[in-house]
Amino acid sequence: MDQYISQLLYRYQCVTVPGFGAFLTEIQSAQLHQDSHSFYPPKKLISFNAYLKNNDGLLANHIAQTEKMSYEVAVTIIENQVAIWKSKLNDFGAITIKNIGDLTLNAERNLVFVPSDQVNYLTSSFGLTTYVSPTVKREVYKEEIEVLEEKAPIAFTPEKRSSGNFLKYAAVFVLGAGLLGVGGFFGNQYYQNQIQQETLAVQTKVQKQVEQKIQTATFIISNPLPTVTLTVSEGKMPYHVVAGAFQMEKNADKMYDLLLKLGYPARRIPQNKHGLFPVVYKSFSSYTEAQNEMQRIKKSHNPEAWLLIQEL
Repeated sequence: MDQYISQLLYRYQCVTVPGFGAFLTEIQSAQLHQDSHSFYPPKKLISFNAYLKNNDGLLANHIAQTEKMSYEVAVTIIENQVAIWKSKLNDFGAITIKNIGDLTLNAERNLVFVPSDQVNYLTSSFGLTTYVSPTVKREVYKEEIEVLEEKAPIAFTPEKRSSGNFLKYAAVFVLGAGLLGVGGFFGNQYYQNQIQQETLAVQTKVQKQVEQKIQTATFIISNPLPTVTLTVSEGKMPYHVVAGAFQMEKNADKMYDLLLKLGYPARRIPQNKHGLFPVVYKSFSSYTEAQNEMQRIKKSHNPEAWLLIQEL
């Protein structure tokens, strides 16, 4: 009789077994168990009422139609099955009705029903299963970045293996300076302009290599370029004394406001390719002037100031 009761539980809220009791269903919404991170779909909860024993004809008619027998024979089959269940309860104290649940007798000889969780009788939840979600780990970095930037900028020193490249460029600058002197001596204005353009190109290349080492905050060049007297085209100011490069734009705004209060003609540079927001003390058209100002600022205000060579 187990399968017939199961079939009816999909369609009805109450299935009565005459002379034994009734199985009742109640829809339960989807559940979340936070401790086990488990999600359970909506389902029908099954309960048992031993006081509903009157024959309503539902179970007997279903058996008769399914097995092609008369109603009276179906009622007899139900009575025989109920007699077997009661006998097992008296002898063993428990019976199991497949896909429905377990019935046991307690100390007071009352029936106690424990429903089975193997079948979900709610047809609208067909195909839905229990899902266990892994714990979601949430980490917050924003606050840590702000604290680090407010305390002090982080300095990065170029790797030693790059020193050969800087020495190579330094040799070019020294050579350029010597040629500038020769050009000035002979008054060859064209030659001077050519040296200036080549020197600026070399400085720009060096600056691009230095920018690749930017990770956060600011950095220091341990082997600064030698002093070169250079004048670029009128109106261009490619040399900038940088106060810092910040990951948080609001920290860049704070530094910009501070420099203005101190009397510097500060500038905000748009976000660079590394995602940083640079703030500069002042921009210059001459490398020598920018280098001298950077050294003065390092001694008086910010030992972490550095020089950016870029045409903006």
